[in-house]
Amino acid sequence: METMESIAASFSQYIQQIGYSKTSQYQICSSVKEFLAFVSKANSQEQSPRINNITQQDILNFYQYLQTRPLKRRAGVLSQTMIQHYLYGLKTFFSWLEQTQHLRYNPMSNLKFKRPENTPREPLSQQQIKKLFKTATTAKQRAILHLFYSCGLRRTEAENLNTSDIHFGENLLYVRQGKGAKRRVIPINERVKKDLEHYYNTERTKTNHQAFMLNRTNERMSGQSYNKALKELTRASKIDKPTTLHHLRHSIATHLLENGLSIEFVRDFLGHSHLEATQIYAKVRAKQLKHL
Repeated sequence: METMESIAASFSQYIQQIGYSKTSQYQICSSVKEFLAFVSKANSQEQSPRINNITQQDILNFYQYLQTRPLKRRAGVLSQTMIQHYLYGLKTFFSWLEQTQHLRYNPMSNLKFKRPENTPREPLSQQQIKKLFKTATTAKQRAILHLFYSCGLRRTEAENLNTSDIHFGENLLYVRQGKGAKRRVIPINERVKKDLEHYYNTERTKTNHQAFMLNRTNERMSGQSYNKALKELTRASKIDKPTTLHHLRHSIATHLLENGLSIEFVRDFLGHSHLEATQIYAKVRAKQLKHL
């Protein structure tokens, strides 16, 4: 019979093969690893705990542990959002165990956990977005704004973006590794196309690198580099509001709804799996209208 370690290793290979982003791979596998260590410690009287000995109570005990689990790098405990990431990792793991017949019964199949209340970030106004673009003095700054606002990319999607993913002749941008390994196609208008092409043909000096956005050392831009660039641009724009990469994504969703596009279109544009995730932006818009 396989050990927990060998099964976890097989699961890790499976996660890599089906196309999850590196960030998602790390989050899912780390969640499973910590859970298995928790179960092994709780059942220390057994010399070699087995996967098929895991019960619903083990999962519930781990869930309770996560509520007070200290952070590793700073003071505090896990946020409810992070706990949801753990649960998603375990759900993926146990579904795979059932599919591969390591388990006859999925102990998570009928467990229900309270989802945290969604507290969406306050979007930037269309006027503030115009101010950011007006302040952007380089082709690279404009390209960054377009990727996160005009194209609504997530941070990891921008990190993974290659030159081959942008088809200028067709006015299309392809997301190869979206959230949950989903792919989607994003239409880009002439203005976005012109600015992205301008960056590609002028400021992007290392032409043989497959990454579309490059940092100062001509390597693929990281999420940290994107954040730093946006922070500098926000400061220069004198926008007195917290602005992150995800704020730009939230803002384009809200503005598309303001301009009359359907919530179904916005869902597909953002790459949401469920309409409920997109409806958050509609609620934000309704809340704003009450104050007008």
